[in-house]
Amino acid sequence: MTYFLEQLMKAARSGTKDGLEKTKIAVMRKVSFLQRKDQLGNAGESEKFVNVGQLAFLDENKHPPPQLSPMPEGLTSHQVVRRHILGSIIQSERSYLESLRRILQEYHRPLMEADPRILSPRKIRPIFHRIREITQCHSMFQIALASRVAEWDSSEKIGDLFVASFSKSMVLDVYSDYVNNFTNAMALIKKACMSKPAFLEFLKKKQASSVDRITLYGLMVKPIQRFPQFILLLQDMLKNTPKGHVDRLPLQLALTELEMLAEKLNEQKRVADQIAETQQLARSVSDRLLSKQLNSEQGSLVLCETLIETVYGERGQVLKSKERKVFLFDDVLICANINVKGPPDISSLVPVGPKYTMKWSAPLQQVQVVEVGQEGSQSKDTFFQQSGAKRPSGKAILGPPRLYHELQELQHDLSVVEEVTLLVGTLQGMYQNLNTTVAQDWCLALQRLIRIKEEQIQSANKCRLRLQVPGRPDKSGRPVSFMVVLNTPNPLSKISWVNRLHLAKIAQREENSPGWLCGEDEGKTMAPFWCPLLACHMTVFATKSPERKLEAALHIPVHCALLGFSAASTSLPQGYLWVAGGGEASQGQIEIFSLNRPMPRAVKSLQVGSAVRCLEYVPEPSRTEEVEAGVQKAPSGTGANICVGLDDGRILVYGSVDTAAQCLLTLHNPEGCPVLSLRHSSRFLFAGLRNGTMMVYGRRNNDLWDPESCRCVSLGSEPVRTLLVLDDSVWASCGNSVTVVDISSLTTQKFEVHPDPMVSIAHMACAGGGVWMAFSQGSSIRLFHTETLELLQEINISTRSTLLNTGPKSMRVTSLLICQGLLWVGTAQGLIITLPVPKLEGIPKITGKGMISLNAHCGPVDFLVATTSTLSPELLKRDSVGDGPDSACGGEDRSDTSSQESLQQSSSYQGEGRGKGRGVLLQYKLRSTSGLPGRPLTALGDEASDSSLESLEHSVEDGSIYELSDDPEMWVRGRPCERDGGRRDRVISAAVISGGKGFRRLKEGAAAGTRTSGEGYENILMVWQLPLTV
Repeated sequence: MTYFLEQLMKAARSGTKDGLEKTKIAVMRKVSFLQRKDQLGNAGESEKFVNVGQLAFLDENKHPPPQLSPMPEGLTSHQVVRRHILGSIIQSERSYLESLRRILQEYHRPLMEADPRILSPRKIRPIFHRIREITQCHSMFQIALASRVAEWDSSEKIGDLFVASFSKSMVLDVYSDYVNNFTNAMALIKKACMSKPAFLEFLKKKQASSVDRITLYGLMVKPIQRFPQFILLLQDMLKNTPKGHVDRLPLQLALTELEMLAEKLNEQKRVADQIAETQQLARSVSDRLLSKQLNSEQGSLVLCETLIETVYGERGQVLKSKERKVFLFDDVLICANINVKGPPDISSLVPVGPKYTMKWSAPLQQVQVVEVGQEGSQSKDTFFQQSGAKRPSGKAILGPPRLYHELQELQHDLSVVEEVTLLVGTLQGMYQNLNTTVAQDWCLALQRLIRIKEEQIQSANKCRLRLQVPGRPDKSGRPVSFMVVLNTPNPLSKISWVNRLHLAKIAQREENSPGWLCGEDEGKTMAPFWCPLLACHMTVFATKSPERKLEAALHIPVHCALLGFSAASTSLPQGYLWVAGGGEASQGQIEIFSLNRPMPRAVKSLQVGSAVRCLEYVPEPSRTEEVEAGVQKAPSGTGANICVGLDDGRILVYGSVDTAAQCLLTLHNPEGCPVLSLRHSSRFLFAGLRNGTMMVYGRRNNDLWDPESCRCVSLGSEPVRTLLVLDDSVWASCGNSVTVVDISSLTTQKFEVHPDPMVSIAHMACAGGGVWMAFSQGSSIRLFHTETLELLQEINISTRSTLLNTGPKSMRVTSLLICQGLLWVGTAQGLIITLPVPKLEGIPKITGKGMISLNAHCGPVDFLVATTSTLSPELLKRDSVGDGPDSACGGEDRSDTSSQESLQQSSSYQGEGRGKGRGVLLQYKLRSTSGLPGRPLTALGDEASDSSLESLEHSVEDGSIYELSDDPEMWVRGRPCERDGGRRDRVISAAVISGGKGFRRLKEGAAAGTRTSGEGYENILMVWQLPLTV
């Protein structure tokens, strides 16, 4: 045993310098007992490893725990911080090992040695499944960590140790077994507590005698939390490791390895929990067909959560409310009642899963989300309560009753004022303060008050999910539906439900059933919802033109302030999509699409004098960038703009991102050389030309680009096809080489990325610490490190599927994109492949199996563009409207309460029993009537002073009663939007859009498909929507 440990320590000392693969091989060779053994049954599981009883509890005299030496003098700030983080790693690992040892020493061993038996060994083994093996893995890691810590001041290297320790298949195996068994282990503990009083007493005594009072469940959940803790520590270590440090690449590789391991374990935990929930639900379903469907594992559980079902009366009062467990499967929505969860003394020791009684179920396609103001579109058979409540005679009011009452009063008043306006127009006399202008201002003011009231009601419904569900037909056979009102814990929960319901319906469409084929598992299709979903495909240009070719596209994120709560949850990422095209002999054309809806909508077309080759979106400079650029305040005209590179050498700069786009500036290059690529940094615009030159334009006082500041950087004789901005440098491709240009000094460093001089770099995509590159020939893509410029990985995409049966020579990558943990690859054959890559700051290595979309273009994939936007933080806030008593999720009667008063406590729209008080000043943008023709209409005599007359007129101060914007065309809530918690509660919407000729549906096992769009001649967009990231 000592010999094995010496081998492990030797392997830890001899750190490798070539990254992940050599480190893994070195450790596996030098430490023979780490090599994976053949899989055995459960009965012989302990024989696969070293005698764990000896290794798990090492003699600390022979193998002392890691201990940092005193901090030497003269360390840099980074070195000091790195030592502190290392200390945190040591302490965290020591605490974790202590928890594992407590499970074995305080629970497992006493139970096995108890006389008389508390539990049989047959029941004990499954509860503590794989705990010993996990302890073994981390005991070995602690030995290696102690050796590395002892040499820290000389080596300052820790990343390769994590790679060597946690990249082994043994670690994944034992943790996977533990995670998959965790739910079963908790169920066994619960069952034993209920059937064996001695076992329950044993657990109580152990918890009472422990210093921290932690339960067995609290100890056993720690292995599930371990790798996320490691990831946070290594992220901190990487942030404080400067570029060029010997530990930087190993840390990035370690972060990648741990992220990959954590993702696999999280997915296995999700699947295990999903199976357990589905099985528990299936036991409560009386419908045999539905029960059979749940047990057949055909349906996939998308989302389940405990919500509060609320039943309202005619006047909006709460009749009753109760907890329900709602299950969203890929084809059915099920609501179940939650039964007693178990004795409290057991619940305090281990989570006790509830039992369910199914209340109702409905096919997913027949379930509709209904928001405020949409009730009028429903059928007359719709009613708004659950079974057990009497059907109201008329339309029911949901939510805060007073807000709805005030809205009805405002709508009534508007209709009256509109009639008054018509009558005022018939007056024979001319009066300053009573004329058509004043009356129209009243109407506009009331319209604005109605919109504010609707927004207040919608705010109150941010945690209220309203579903229209089909019910049983009535006696005459007419279809009847009923309204279910479910209160969610927070706005994020409602957003998630609305989004998942929307995507689950999309997943049932023919083009998504199936939508993807697993590239390395022959014939295996992927579950629809857990892949990118094809939301739609549509033509780009209104007129057909076979010569016109798509060249580029980009997304411009623009928040739509008037987009409703549910609409924001189901629409594509907000903003505009610019799609550019042109042929060798055609004029350039740009189509602008609005994305503030579930599918793009064409809103404008721009004609330019030459074919468009590239696009670049330049957002408005942030305050940080302005400070770095030495500008204290940006000019009033500064804002987001879009740069368009043309075939005739011009760069057009458009100054607006929406449909009112106007060209503000045109940049020329002396030779009129086509502009093939555009990229920007905070201070510069870079343009790659066909003659091998890169043009660099600076900003003019942080405003538009300055043509006079243009500088040229010669890169070679080949075209500069693609540019990539990374921190303080820009990568420019030229032929088979990349030139790294320092942004400040324009100094260059050139390195070769492909051995064939006839091959040129066509595409580059960056994520984390790596850059993926695709080439003009061949089916391989290569990954390079952004700092050392080393080649880290090479993938041949032609081997990913039998769909690619045209041979590797004709295979070519035509587009490349990284979005939401997937590397998207478009090919000349029109196929789209996705490969999983890490999302964090590590190295974006291909870490799993690829997928091939069964929806493809008929020609090359001309572009892949990611569209992402962040939902407005205002949508996520539960303000005074949502936080009022009426919106709470309790079960008490709240019929006489209100979530919020009107615009002001002194409003005339107050509850019954109160005086009228001071009314709301009805004013839109007419601040004074003194300038209007005619004489004032007043009961005072002519001797009234000017001041008394002014008191009857609208004043600017009086307008503050609304707390509205000065711009009459803008209506906002009284309180300004604060920038608090936006980052914590950020909700990201993402979609990927491809462009190419035609659309076809592939058949599994064949490269040919069915063309459905003009025999493949039309330019088509395909839009894949991804689930919201909440």
